[in-house]
This record gives sequence, C-alpha cells and structure tokens, in this order.
Amino acid sequence: MGRPAPVRLVELGAGRGTLMADALRATHGVPGFHAALDLHLVETSAPLREAQREALAAVAPGVTPAWHERFDGVPEGPLLLVANEFFDALPVRQFHRTAEGWRERMVGLAPDGTLRLALAPGLTPFAALLPEAPAGAEAEISEAGRALAATLGARLRRDGGWALIIDYGHEGSVGRPALGSSLQAVRSHRGADILDRPGETDLSAHVDFAALAAATGMPAFGPVGQGDFLRRLGAADRARSLKRQASPEQARAIDAALARLIAPDQMGTLFRVLAVGDDRSAQPAGFSDTPSDAT
Repeated sequence: MGRPAPVRLVELGAGRGTLMADALRATHGVPGFHAALDLHLVETSAPLREAQREALAAVAPGVTPAWHERFDGVPEGPLLLVANEFFDALPVRQFHRTAEGWRERMVGLAPDGTLRLALAPGLTPFAALLPEAPAGAEAEISEAGRALAATLGARLRRDGGWALIIDYGHEGSVGRPALGSSLQAVRSHRGADILDRPGETDLSAHVDFAALAAATGMPAFGPVGQGDFLRRLGAADRARSLKRQASPEQARAIDAALARLIAPDQMGTLFRVLAVGDDRSAQPAGFSDTPSDAT
C-alpha cells in the first residue's frame, strides 16, 4: 500500500477485543505501523466497547480507538479492515420454492398469539436473484451483507486498502445464491428455535462469499478454507516456536488450539477467508502456495 499515514485500521464487531489486541501485539515490530495507524471499531454494545478498551490498553496503551455505530462513521482514508464472524450475524431473507415459483418465508402470528413462520401469499420480487430450482427448494439472500460489501468496495476504490473477511459459509456462485437454508439460533451455547425469546437468542446464517465479493466490485482473493489460509501464514511454525518455551500442559493446549483453528473436522474448512482490495497493492498472503505468497 506504500505505507500511507494515517491508515484506518478497522474491525467490524470486535467482540471482546481479543483479535485486535493480538493483531496489535503481533505488529509491534513493523516499523512505523503503530505510529501511522488510526484505530476504529464498529460496535453497538456498550459492555463490549468497555471490554475492547481494556483489552487494547493492555497491549497498545498508545493506541486509542474510536467507536462507531456503523461503518459509515469511519473517516475517509486508506483502509485496513477485518471482519471476523460479522457478516453471519446480519439479517437474511429466506425463500421457499413452490410449484408456482419462489415465495418469501415471513414471520407472523399463530391463532394463540405466538410467533410462527409462514410463506408470503404472493411470489417474491426477489425471484430474479434466485436460481432455478425444483419445488421444495430453499434459498437465502442477505441484503444487508451485500449493501455493506458495496459500501466497503466503494471505499476501497476511492481511498485504497484491503478488507479481510473471515466467517463460516459457502462459496456460492456469482450472481446466484446457493440453494439451502442455514438460518440458525443459539442460546447458552445450545441450538434453539429461531423464534424463541426474540432478542435473547443469537441468530446467524452462512455467508455467501461470492455475493459479497461481487457486491464490492473490487479484486478479490479466495475464499479459501481457514485451515489452508493459516497454514500458508505459518501457523504450524508459530505453534512449534511457542511449544519450545512451553510446559507439557501448555504444549497440549497449543496443539488443541491449533487443531481447533485448522483441522478439517473443526474450523479448518467450515470457516473461510476472503480478501478484497484495491488494484494497486501486491497480492495478499495466505491465498495461494506460490513462492511470492510464502513471503
């Protein structure tokens, strides 16, 4: 990127600040980076903002973040953005294919006053965006995800920079969402009905990475499996280095943590990584096995 200063370092939905704290810790040795960065966190939760403040103060006391309700609030300028498990939490529209065509699944009231799912009485105007499919098929579209991706792409086109999106989902196909429904609910680490206790249950849906990449209108790399991405970045070498100074118990914990991130039966293939950026920078690391990528 040519070492721009300032550069807006942004995370969407930073949780408790752990990922950003690790990123700042890992980049202490990059000459001039901390002096150039201007940190922005898009977060709506007041308790999480406080947790982020504490996590970041412990590793980078000289870096003071600014918080925003929306990405639109981040000032202009070259951008480095991370979104880890953010797009899966954005709302989706869900559709069911009937003999007559695609109809949207809606939320309504049962006779006893409880919430229930039902199909809209008419065909959906979103049918042009949906694939050909037999009766009984289902599909999802995240308008919010596509709109945010378009805003992000416009920002990258104007100011330059890169966005790294890590989430669980599918590659999809350009112009058409993948078939199937993935909307799910989790409460207290257990599956729940998506209409049970609204506002107290986490809702998420698989991310359509092809739709996000297309919506940005910018050069994209991936998506690749998180396991392959982290291996190419040297995760196994890093784990071996940490274990040299670790106790046997710590070494086992490192092995377990690495397996959770890269093993195919854990997060290694379900989670995928997409990079989107300007057309002026070098190819990002982690997306191929070419020698230039390994540096």
